[in-house]
Amino acid sequence: MPEILKYTLCALIGYLLGSINSAVIVSKLRGKDIRTVGSGNAGATNILRTFGKGAAGIVFLVDILKGVFAAIIGRLLGGDIGSYLGGFLAIIGHNFPIYFGFRGGKGIVTSLAVMLTVSPSLALIAFGIGIIIIAATRYVSLGSILGSLLFGVLAVIRHTDNIPFCIFAVLTALLATIRHAGNIKRLMTGTERKLGK
Repeated sequence: MPEILKYTLCALIGYLLGSINSAVIVSKLRGKDIRTVGSGNAGATNILRTFGKGAAGIVFLVDILKGVFAAIIGRLLGGDIGSYLGGFLAIIGHNFPIYFGFRGGKGIVTSLAVMLTVSPSLALIAFGIGIIIIAATRYVSLGSILGSLLFGVLAVIRHTDNIPFCIFAVLTALLATIRHAGNIKRLMTGTERKLGK
């Protein structure tokens, strides 16, 4: 199979897996659309605030699994580059799901899953710092943004010889930051909701 076809297949599979937005599915099974309640974000945090820990646990698990599967399938089909492509397109799919009118979440849990699959050591460092920030401030958005950016920075510092990986890491960090633009504005004005409120 030609490499371009392999990479295209990795991207397509990743996107279709990522488009399985469990937050939307779980909320609709409960008679609501998570995109119309709470913060309006189709992600685990809004599910937690709206439907509780059980529903949030299901969403978290599915979002992790689809990111892991997308990256692993990508690696099997196209090596490391296939893994980066499949994983990144899974994040794109979560954010802009074809099955749900291209209105999805912010992709942090799926991003974490992909990061852990392609670079466990960097992902654990970034995740650990993100958790510390969330625990200290109770701002999930702040921890998510800074953790994602840290992953991108560490990738560039420690893997300058791996251009495809650096591109993947930087794009993932930038996408996470852009998707949190509204949260950044609220953080700056002091109106961002804290975890538990």
